[in-house]
Parts: sequence; C-alpha cells; structure tokens
Amino acid sequence: EAVLRAVEPLGECFEIILVDDGSGDATFARAQSLAADDSRLRIIRLSRNFGQTTALNAGFAEARGEIIVTLDGDLQNDPADIGAFIAQIRKGCDLVVGWRRQRQDDLVKRKLPSRMANWLVGKVTGVAVRDNGCALRAYRAEMIQKFPLYSEMHRLLPVITGLTGAEIAELPVNHFPRRYGRSKYGISRVYKVLFDLLALRMIFTLSRRAFFGFGSLAILFGLGGLGGFLLALLQWLLTPEAPVVISVGASILFASLAIFLLLQGFLCHLIYQNGGLRVEDLLTRRINRAIVKPDEVSIT
Repeated sequence: EAVLRAVEPLGECFEIILVDDGSGDATFARAQSLAADDSRLRIIRLSRNFGQTTALNAGFAEARGEIIVTLDGDLQNDPADIGAFIAQIRKGCDLVVGWRRQRQDDLVKRKLPSRMANWLVGKVTGVAVRDNGCALRAYRAEMIQKFPLYSEMHRLLPVITGLTGAEIAELPVNHFPRRYGRSKYGISRVYKVLFDLLALRMIFTLSRRAFFGFGSLAILFGLGGLGGFLLALLQWLLTPEAPVVISVGASILFASLAIFLLLQGFLCHLIYQNGGLRVEDLLTRRINRAIVKPDEVSIT
C-alpha cells in the first residue's frame, strides 16, 4: 500500500515484485490474496530461506522493467523516496544508492559495523559509497541483470557496478525505526563482507585471465617438479648408493600442485563463462507472471 501511494502519482507504468524468501508466517498467503485483486503485484516464493542476496537475484531475474527499484519490506525505507531515484536514472545514472543520513538503528549493533564495513569497502576497492547497506536503490535493468550474485554480494553491488564503469549517484533518504521483527545484522557481517571483498578482488583481478593466472602458477610448480626430478636423477647418477627419496617426493608434490592449479584455472574459466545461479531451481510458486512493457518500472 505504501509503495502504491508513492508510485501511482508518478504516472509510471510499473510492477511490484514481492519476493517471499521462504518465510514461515502468513506472508505468502496474505500476499497471494492481494495479488488476486491487482495484477501489478507479482509474488515469487522461494522454496526455503536463501538470504537477501538470493532473494534479490530472484527478483532481478523476474523483473521486466527498464528500471528496477529495491527496498526492504520492514518499512524502514520510505517508498516516498522512489520518485527521486527514478528521476536520477532517467537523467542517465546506472545506479542510485540511498544514504541513510539520519539512520534509526542501534549504534553498537548496526551503525558501527556498517561504518566499519563501508570504510573497508572503500579502502579495498577504491569505490567510496557512504552507505553500502541501504536497501533502497534504483538500477538500470540492463546493467544489473548481467551480474551473478552469491553470499552477501548484494551489499557490494555499488562496488561491482562502480568497478565496471557505471555512473553512480547517492541520495539522502528517510529512514524509520524498525517496527516489525528483529534484525540479524551485527559485527559478524563485517567478516562476511571482508571475505566477499577478497572474492570480488579475485574476480576482477583474474576476470577472463583466470586460466592464464592459474596456468602461470602451474608452470612454476611444474618447473619445480621437473627440477626435483632432474636433481634426483643427478644424485642417483653421481651417488647410486645414496637415497633420493626427498628429491623424488618433492618432485611428485610439485607436479601434483601443477596439475591441481591447471585444473583449477580451467574450472574458474568454465565458471566465468557459464556460471550463474539458476533462479528456476529455487522457486516454488509464481503469481501474476505478466509480460511487462520495456519502459516499465519494476519495484522489488
């Protein structure tokens, strides 16, 4: 209802996609009854709770509009801000990120971990965004739908798009105290963000050169294995009575590492070329799967 009140006056043709991430309450039943009366509301139900990144991935895959707006369902985001986000996309931005300037959350459990994570992200990637954790964002669909996401990558989307050369804008947004449920976020999220940052660094460093990178290491270890074998052979020729177990063992170890790295590089290359989570495997129900005109706005 809050989204409808905010979007209908804009005069945009839109759809609302509600992703039920395997909730155990009456969310799906109530959403189903609402969708029966309004075909603009589309419901996606995942088979179990997969987390926010996978839920967003499912919503992105189903969205048919040229602009995709995301926001959480706990009413901490203000749908009234959506119009300003859409306007920025219309002006040419690829991504608009909300900035909760007056954030209504616990200082120790939410604000401090968030500030640490934002600082860390900026230092590691060079893409400085004030509030990577704000769920209220607007994306150009053609830009965001090409990125496969996993783990906690949803909060790094501004970084991912920034590293690919996208134009990013930040807008201050309203933020309200949490009224329903309990937050699962805390200091532990900083560690998860750290590991995702390391993975992101590897992805953008190796990129299409994954096979080349691992292959180069494989060659080095292969040369080490060959050197160990030649050393063992030389040792045996010069002193046949002396044991050569250590040299042979080192040779086998280096050769094994070379083969492993070569296969790892090949696997990374295959994943890069063909990777991506099939959203179809995660869904149990779809409601109101309508074909939406290209100039529509999708709100997830």
